[in-house]
Amino acid sequence: MVGESVTLKIQRDGDIEWKFEDRNILIAKISRDEITLYDKVLDGSFKGRLKLDQTGSLTITNTRTTDSGDFKTINTSTGKLLKTFMLTVYGPLPIPVISTDPTTSSESRCVLLCSVVNVSAGSLSWYKGNRVLSSTSVSDIRSRISLHLEVEYQNNTYSCVVNNPISNQTTHLDINTHCNTRSAVILLTLPVVVGMNVGVAVVTAMVTVLVYKFISRCLRRKKHAPEEAKNAYSSLNYAL
Repeated sequence: MVGESVTLKIQRDGDIEWKFEDRNILIAKISRDEITLYDKVLDGSFKGRLKLDQTGSLTITNTRTTDSGDFKTINTSTGKLLKTFMLTVYGPLPIPVISTDPTTSSESRCVLLCSVVNVSAGSLSWYKGNRVLSSTSVSDIRSRISLHLEVEYQNNTYSCVVNNPISNQTTHLDINTHCNTRSAVILLTLPVVVGMNVGVAVVTAMVTVLVYKFISRCLRRKKHAPEEAKNAYSSLNYAL
């Protein structure tokens, strides 16, 4: 992590040099018992932060992300490469920010955007429970990385995670804050309500037909009392 110290340990046999990165920038050497530090190279980025002991081990204090790279030890007598250390210094991870994407979201569709800034290395992922839905990785410093996701309205188990090999940060989704769940519920239930209304209308029509047929039959059988039957029909029709 940034700010920590790291020691690249070796047990020297003879005189050695420490070089940084592929450009073979000399940063330290030990010849016999004399230690020399070249900490003013690279615009002084290592100044005051290098230590070399008699074993040949190199310590870097107050580490920075720019210290990431290959550190090589070379035998100065033979020019032989003795050992290479691959160092990666990770910065503190930001907390992911979840927002609604206004360009693609609607009353029936909720599209979210998870973003982080100033990530030096790691990955950004959307999870549903413990399952990874999508992910993107970075290997160099980026000002901003983002990842889209279209969510299900009735599910609130989503989370966005940014992580590297030594730490992580998680933001859990509150679907009621970012998605128009009220509109979604109306859209989901509307077909059911319409179906119920149509069903009621069909049943009402069938009952009306049956009652009409029943009264008509009564009228035919009771020709001597047409007025009574007519009144009965009117009363039932009004009730319906």
